[in-house]
Amino acid sequence: MSLTIDFWQLVGLLLSGLGVLVAVMKFGVSQAQKHQDATHKQVLARLDAMEKSAAQWQSIEREMLQMKADMPLQYVRREDYIRGQSVIEAKLDAVASKLEIAQLRVASIGVKHAN
Repeated sequence: MSLTIDFWQLVGLLLSGLGVLVAVMKFGVSQAQKHQDATHKQVLARLDAMEKSAAQWQSIEREMLQMKADMPLQYVRREDYIRGQSVIEAKLDAVASKLEIAQLRVASIGVKHAN
């Protein structure tokens, strides 16, 4: 059994095979390009999200720094409050002792005048 094929038939087969190969390659390249475009869009979306997140963090950081700068103007430290209260209590104790001394003098003068 022998197989005979004409030259032009062989050329036709080779060209059609080459055409199929080129079509398959074009399809593969187009699919790879679609996949690459989709990946590129995802990366860009993630970058945009990261930029928004970074901007939000910068805003939060700015607010924290502003709060840190305003805090000494709006709040008193515990140690400073205790020191101030100690001074006020010492002054009140001094006034109370002077008042007590004055009351004792008035009482002693009243006792002397009653005798």
